[in-house]
Amino acid sequence: MGMKHKLKFIATAVALVSGIWMSSAQPLFDGAGLRKNPYRELPLGTIQPSGWLEEMLFKQKEGLTGRLDQLYPLVMGPTNGWLGGDGDQWERGPYWIDGLLPLAYILEDEALMAKTKPWIEWTLASQKENGYFGPDTDYENNIVGVQRSNCEDWWPKMVMLKVLQQYYSATGDERVIRFMTNYFRYQLETLPTHPLDHWTFWGRYRGGDNLMVVYWLYDITGEEFLLDLGELIYQQTFPFADVFAMQNWWRTGGMHCVNLAHGMKTPLIYYRRHPEQKYLDAAKKGLEDINTFISGPHGVIIGDEAIHGNNPTQGSELCTAVEMMFSLENMLQITGDIDYAAQIERIAFNALPTQSSDNFMTRQYFQQVNQVEVSMRERNFDTNHHGTSTCFGLLSGYPCCTANMHQGWPKFVQNLFYGTADGGIAALLYSPAQVETEIGGQQVLIKEQTVYPFEETVRFQIYTDQPIRFPFHLRIPSWCMTPELRVNGEPVALDEVKDGVAVVTRNWKNNDLIVLKLPMKVRMTEWYERSRSVERGPLVYALRLNERWQWNDSVPENGRWGKGFWEVHTESPWNYALMLRAPEKMEEYYRVAAVRPDVTSYPWSLAGAPLEIRTKGRRIPCWTLYNGSAGPQPYSTPAGRVLNTPEEEIVLIPYGCTTLRIAEFPVLGKYVIK
Repeated sequence: MGMKHKLKFIATAVALVSGIWMSSAQPLFDGAGLRKNPYRELPLGTIQPSGWLEEMLFKQKEGLTGRLDQLYPLVMGPTNGWLGGDGDQWERGPYWIDGLLPLAYILEDEALMAKTKPWIEWTLASQKENGYFGPDTDYENNIVGVQRSNCEDWWPKMVMLKVLQQYYSATGDERVIRFMTNYFRYQLETLPTHPLDHWTFWGRYRGGDNLMVVYWLYDITGEEFLLDLGELIYQQTFPFADVFAMQNWWRTGGMHCVNLAHGMKTPLIYYRRHPEQKYLDAAKKGLEDINTFISGPHGVIIGDEAIHGNNPTQGSELCTAVEMMFSLENMLQITGDIDYAAQIERIAFNALPTQSSDNFMTRQYFQQVNQVEVSMRERNFDTNHHGTSTCFGLLSGYPCCTANMHQGWPKFVQNLFYGTADGGIAALLYSPAQVETEIGGQQVLIKEQTVYPFEETVRFQIYTDQPIRFPFHLRIPSWCMTPELRVNGEPVALDEVKDGVAVVTRNWKNNDLIVLKLPMKVRMTEWYERSRSVERGPLVYALRLNERWQWNDSVPENGRWGKGFWEVHTESPWNYALMLRAPEKMEEYYRVAAVRPDVTSYPWSLAGAPLEIRTKGRRIPCWTLYNGSAGPQPYSTPAGRVLNTPEEEIVLIPYGCTTLRIAEFPVLGKYVIK
């Protein structure tokens, strides 16, 4: 192995000694502290992307993530309160660094690391003797679009704690441990009189983020006061476990979509201290209810900004997508439940790529599952932001997403491989990448070669100086009915897959090749008004529409939305219904074709879509444009709808490759066999 690889192994060893990756010999629960997770994150930088996924991160580097201080200097420049200035002191600066820092260390990019350094150093230096940290002078809101907030608010500090946790994972800087210890002592003393919602209600809903870092520190130091603090934080946090156990909980209180995305992990974070079945059940029911009642095929909570049922023309906020992914990644590590892995892939491979422009220079505040026009106009949303909420821009909608969007892909990379409780390695999410780590005291490199989710085969090549025995965990997605696994060309029986995970334990040698084949069948899933979505593997397919992008500089007065934004229009017909086919006939009537053999570069665009599905549809004349959106969804009755319009061939492409689309279709008739 080259010097670069050896240096990375040394970094991993330092991280192991410092306690980032707890020894696999430790029990899952010691009766006094915290239940140990079956899957654990590896040190930041251990996993690196390749292929199309590496291209995604490079686009972030060259786009908003790497340049936000230049493109949004009003907030991210030197006047930011988290750099000692008198500007914004709330969440936006920490939000940006929460995505920029993992991107920098995954790409090993010194220029990006240098951008994060002043934020880290100022934060560490800001700590008072009593443990308090962060900006400590309030300011007047004399900057348009910058939120005024009390500097003592607990919430933005929770984001900076996540930043410092990642920084420690990458560097092992022991200052972080002392810093957090002092701050958590301050919290233990102060929270009884100034609880999480003392200044703003955000802290109450997002206390699970705070609790997560408290438990992370306990795993390293074992200081008992952290467990007491954990109880206090949980008591002051919105009771998600109790709420999820209720029927129709999503109908009460107008919960904010991003608060729900943050909070959905809270029962399982607390489960580490209290490993009771009720917390597992609550989290599972919460996600099931989300998917049934307030989400769509793209996997994201529908809320604009209050949660809003599952109408495909309601908006889904970009912050919700990335925070759901982060919550689910933690839920997956804690439980090993592959339903959480499936939801991560559903969001990452469908919702996430479509909500930013191809050059990662603009983003969309709200996306719609059925989105046939992106334009400046008021829609049936809870919050409209003067009609800019669906437009692509730097600040269109609301600027929180401009700051928070950056964590999605880097943290997805960070969760492609895990250390396991039985001393091995796990791949529970699939994408092109490699991991360099130490297993049983020996250096191991594993390269994952695939263009998944656009192909059915995932290959793992193992590189090691000496043979080594360890278990390799591989997820078998629930949508795959006939998986195949081979090692060095020899089939491996999958008749003992447990909870969706196949574990292969053997003596691994240099150049051993694991080939996992996951055949993907076209299927339909049912959504709003009995509509159907077409899915194949982890991808949702949507109607391909021609897209005409046009710049709109007629921004509302006061400059809050920047200098303009992009609208997207189409002349393509979109009001199609699909014919319902028998499951055994789906492959015949929904024909899959590879249209682009090269998937190493950026695939998430109209021109770059690697796959398409051709099928037949009929237009519904009464389904027309309504106030810039597709009109009310035509209801698909069990008996079907009779249309005299002719059948037409239509083309479906992966949802993530579209900007304009129909992804929830009305359906015609019962199963049509002919």
